[in-house]
Amino acid sequence: MTVPAPVKGSYTWDRSFRLWDTYFALIWLATLVFVLGTDKPGWPVRVVAAGLLAPLVPLYVWFGRPVLRGDPPDERRAVSYLAAQMALFLPSAVLVGETRLMAFALVPPCFMMLRLRWALIAVTVINIAPVIGWALLWWPGAHDVFFNSVFAAVTLVFSMALGSWIIRIIEQSQERAELIAELDASRHEVSRLSSAHGALAERERMAREIHDTLAQGFTSLLMLIQAVEAELDEDLPQARRHLALMDETARQNLAEARALVAGGTPADLADASLPDALRRLAARHDAALQVTGPVRALPAAPEVVALRSCQEALANARKHAGSSAKVSLTLAYADDQLTVSVRDDGCGFDPAAVAGGYGLAGLRTRAAEVGGTARVRSVPGGGTTVTVRLPVSPASAASPASPASPLRSPR
Repeated sequence: MTVPAPVKGSYTWDRSFRLWDTYFALIWLATLVFVLGTDKPGWPVRVVAAGLLAPLVPLYVWFGRPVLRGDPPDERRAVSYLAAQMALFLPSAVLVGETRLMAFALVPPCFMMLRLRWALIAVTVINIAPVIGWALLWWPGAHDVFFNSVFAAVTLVFSMALGSWIIRIIEQSQERAELIAELDASRHEVSRLSSAHGALAERERMAREIHDTLAQGFTSLLMLIQAVEAELDEDLPQARRHLALMDETARQNLAEARALVAGGTPADLADASLPDALRRLAARHDAALQVTGPVRALPAAPEVVALRSCQEALANARKHAGSSAKVSLTLAYADDQLTVSVRDDGCGFDPAAVAGGYGLAGLRTRAAEVGGTARVRSVPGGGTTVTVRLPVSPASAASPASPASPLRSPR
């Protein structure tokens, strides 16, 4: 099975990375404004703190962003990127407390890039270390230390909550990406199997068509050749008659071959009614035809099945019952059903003992394709009857040209 390429943008931030870029830029800009705009400490210290913040942007663009877009991110490169970030952020945050605003942009990547345990350690350092370093460097009043500690604790809790949410989003995104990949693979497999099934069905259809037309025609030609060889010295008129049948059969086979290639109506039904087509078929096989019921035009599907079924049954009768067996063909029109029946008085056989081949199996398959049934009744020594019943639309009225009495073709 061919597995499709991995789904691009499986993580949530991959699908809306520009939003994340905007968020990082806004947090960085706001932090820079706060650092430069605060009253304490003096401007040289604030400039140094701002100078430490400035490299965070190119570091993110050239190094951090590609790592974040990794699927999954490369852990070694992620550690290097986060270490470089902290090396710039922590000194700036110790110098100027307002720098801690930048933590809102630094915390999420920790959960995006690292395993949960290491992410929690990195987030704790980002939130707590600046407060401790700031308090030890500047020795502010107890009131300021208290409020900054509370702020650090709140941001730490918020960071952990945000990180948990990010982790859930990552897991859901990965699960969905795997599910999408599986569904895509299943879709490709279904498409492949559907194509294979369609090709197999088409091969089986063509095999039935060839078996019921060209193969039967060639079989008839061989039988006629054998008959002619036996009649040339004893019965020349009958031999000429069989030669004419050979000519007609060969032309019919050629017409059927062209119809198969063109995918059109069978040659026997082209510009002819079903009774006419069966009458010509019965004449070629030296069989009697009886038509009952009001003859009317029917959809192509049941007429083709009826014709092919008769071709198969007549060919089998001549092949297995012998040329001396009497064969009769019945075509019966009813209001909601079309029935064709082929009977011979030959040697018969046991239908349960027949296995393989396209003959009887193809006959039943054809009938089933249009919602009909095919039944074979035979006993050794008692002849064979093949009956095919096909559902058709109810007749509104009998055709004026329909025969009122059974028609019989000359034997």
